Amino acid sequence: MTDTRQASGRLQLSLMAAVFFGPLIFAVWLYFAGGLIQPSARSNHGALLEPILNLNDELPDSKVHDLGEGGWLLLYASRDQCGDACHDALFTIRQSRLLLGKDMDRIKRVFLHGDITPDTLCLADEHKGLVMIEDAELHGVLTNKKPAGLPAGGYYLIDPFGNLVMYFGPDIDPRDMVDDIGHLLRLSRIG
Repeated sequence: MTDTRQASGRLQLSLMAAVFFGPLIFAVWLYFAGGLIQPSARSNHGALLEPILNLNDELPDSKVHDLGEGGWLLLYASRDQCGDACHDALFTIRQSRLLLGKDMDRIKRVFLHGDITPDTLCLADEHKGLVMIEDAELHGVLTNKKPAGLPAGGYYLIDPFGNLVMYFGPDIDPRDMVDDIGHLLRLSRIG
């Protein structure tokens, strides 16, 4: 009878260990060997600009400072005449702002143009609320700050303190840009 009790006790202990350790072993197997369940890595669609550059300190006389008014700026810069690529880019920042929903009022769209003044009537009609400025020094700073591996003609995000925060390449999907901007706005208590 003692053999039966010992066997029964071992069986109970084995079952309790299986109930406790079984799910843990199964989860480890799924993670490492199965590859079915793996945590998704968070990656930005845009490039974080580091070290952070404060435009207020770098360009104290820039026109961009008057635009912030405590809000975020989504800036598109082009020195060329505003052709098809420019119109597409302005459409992208307009749509990106609209996709932000309730947070869209926290973002102001800015078009930094070159010496050639764009057709302001056409742009005002198609892009209500778009602010247009010309600032050669700001163009220079933005060109130098753009990540070397990304193509020119993208979009810059500037926080309410005048910090140059992110750069988005010209071919970015507006939903991806909104994903990054929305994440920053959720974390930010400013603007």
